[in-house]
Amino acid sequence: MNILITGIHGFVGSNLVSALKDRHSIYGLDIVSPLKDGVIKTFSWPELNDMPIMDIVIHLAGKAHDTKNKTGSKVYFDINTGLTQTIYDWFLTSEAKKFIFFSSVKAAADRVVGNILTEDVVPSPKGPYGESKIAAENYILSKEEVRGKRQEVSKEEVRGKRQEVSKEAVREAFLLPTTDSQLSTTHYPLPTTDYPLPNTDYLLPTTNYPLPTTDLKKTYILRPCMIHGPGNKGNLILLYNVIKKGIPYPLGAFENRRSFTSVDNLCFVISQLIEKDIASGIYNVGDDESLSSNELITLMANVMGKPDRIWKWNKSLIQLAAKIGTVLHLPLNTERLQKLTENYIVSNAKLKNALGIKNMPVRAEDGFRKTISSINN
Repeated sequence: MNILITGIHGFVGSNLVSALKDRHSIYGLDIVSPLKDGVIKTFSWPELNDMPIMDIVIHLAGKAHDTKNKTGSKVYFDINTGLTQTIYDWFLTSEAKKFIFFSSVKAAADRVVGNILTEDVVPSPKGPYGESKIAAENYILSKEEVRGKRQEVSKEEVRGKRQEVSKEAVREAFLLPTTDSQLSTTHYPLPTTDYPLPNTDYLLPTTNYPLPTTDLKKTYILRPCMIHGPGNKGNLILLYNVIKKGIPYPLGAFENRRSFTSVDNLCFVISQLIEKDIASGIYNVGDDESLSSNELITLMANVMGKPDRIWKWNKSLIQLAAKIGTVLHLPLNTERLQKLTENYIVSNAKLKNALGIKNMPVRAEDGFRKTISSINN
């Protein structure tokens, strides 16, 4: 199949290309277009209408969360919302049958209320990153609602025509040839238009009756947790450098658990969505197991061959230091402290049920071992 990946030259896009290139023809849509193994061609956004026919669209392009808060809100909405509107409108008029949008768990909640985050939560994002992502989701859902209404109108039109055909068929069944000598009327008495007929709904084919082309399209909104793997950037690199330099981890007093997403599990999910007939919907994406920061530090240190220096300093002192860091723009600030120490456990049960699997193929611990090994190398 022909697959279009926006933001193809980023971290996730590069891993997806490696996972899909042997079975599919991969095209890119990005702001840069260097040659890339496994990619037939990378188009620029102005060339959107010049591309060959695509079967699948994977929308990765977006503005990542800036933990230093130096990016203006408009940038997030122009990219995360605006580009999504552009590519989704193109998808609806194209021959492509599946659209996979990479949103974020941050579109649903900046903090998890309760024990676990599910897709049923009422979205309450905080900050322009999450707000721009939920705005993109809402745009897609609004288009889906319109398509749903059109589908219902189309079905009603077909039902109406079928019902008329059924009534005519009943009438014809009673129209037997006659002669003037045999009957005083030309035909036997006809049933009225109110003649009781079977409900035509059940007479309609459930799979083969013609629907508009757009009705064959599937849309998936994915909300992954923090994604990690070869080529990873972000807070994980900061943590890696702390351990590499032998600097003690001072946040050991914070007991927390977080969900993560191995890029290998993510690539598996994408492959399944491409190859299987999965229902459209919103799906959280994450590994099966959650990890605490202390467990992650120990695991990373083990892979790096370093001691796991975890200090359990007073929480209040750490929080005060983070507030000072926010004012002075230091690496440890209030937002980063929250991200490193909060509980953020995400359920992937809906996704696994849709895919028909019991477990993700890669355990959280194994995924992190691969990620840290790639950084080492």
